[in-house]
Amino acid sequence: MPQYPNRQFLDFETPIKELYEQIEVNKKNAEKNKSVDYTAVIAQLEQSIVDKRKEITENLTSWQKVQLSRHPDRPYTLKYIQKMTTDFVELHGDRNVKDDKAIVGGFAKLDGETVMIIGQQKGINTKMRQERNFGMANPEGYRKALRLMKLAEKFDKPIITLVDTPGAFPGIEAEERGQGEAIARNIYEMLRLKVPVICVVIGEGASGGAMGIGVGDKVLMLENTWYTVISPESCSSILWRSWDKKETAAEQLKLTSDHMLEFGLVDGVVKEPVGGAHWDYDAAAQYLKDTLLPMIRELKQVPAEQRVSQRIKKFGNMGFYEVNPVG
Repeated sequence: MPQYPNRQFLDFETPIKELYEQIEVNKKNAEKNKSVDYTAVIAQLEQSIVDKRKEITENLTSWQKVQLSRHPDRPYTLKYIQKMTTDFVELHGDRNVKDDKAIVGGFAKLDGETVMIIGQQKGINTKMRQERNFGMANPEGYRKALRLMKLAEKFDKPIITLVDTPGAFPGIEAEERGQGEAIARNIYEMLRLKVPVICVVIGEGASGGAMGIGVGDKVLMLENTWYTVISPESCSSILWRSWDKKETAAEQLKLTSDHMLEFGLVDGVVKEPVGGAHWDYDAAAQYLKDTLLPMIRELKQVPAEQRVSQRIKKFGNMGFYEVNPVG
């Protein structure tokens, strides 16, 4: 984990930053004055940081949860793969256009259980974010994901997808290569996969970009994530012609994990370390792993045809509508 002063802080995390600064001051004083023991003071400040993290995350607004889901120190797909699995073998390319680096995937072992794990990867610095296109996949990314899912089905291996994207790439070239068709095809094919499929929103879950790898027997969200048809900023710009109402939009969209669970759109919420996943990568990965393993074992006990039928019914029952009688 990055340590202060390299750690980045959101505006509502400023009290935590101030406590870190006090620790740094005390550490420097301890180096200058060896006769004074600063251990107890530093330990107290470290405990204050934990307490403050808990206090802040217990009272987050929807917009603040959106900000946490985008935290620059937050773990992305490859970090979860590194922390949760062993023997990861990344597979590349869609066998048609190219290898889209916004989506990564391959076989790995999860406590001895071989799984296909696929997810969006944003990149951990400016250069890598550009290379990964900020986690916004092109059609070839979704076609690569589908190729890997079919490979997992061929070898009868469970599939885990990790969703973290601000949306599918909206460029003209992506539309020319069939962005909408690629996402629709994935949704259709994922409904029919004969192996267990578990989807987890680990950061941002926006629109079709998320749905392209988001259809499964179980759909989970990490505690400080969001999942909806449009980002708060885009919603604000459409309704109010300005980004200034993004906080209001976030509240009205009901996009947080607790709202999604209440609506029945996801099957569970995975706990995060105190203050958010960016504070402890190991704990965040362990919480997710501890959720996935029993879920995989449970799903493997269900016959394939029954799983497919339940999956189709599950997504078919989402939402509500009214039918007006004719005449």
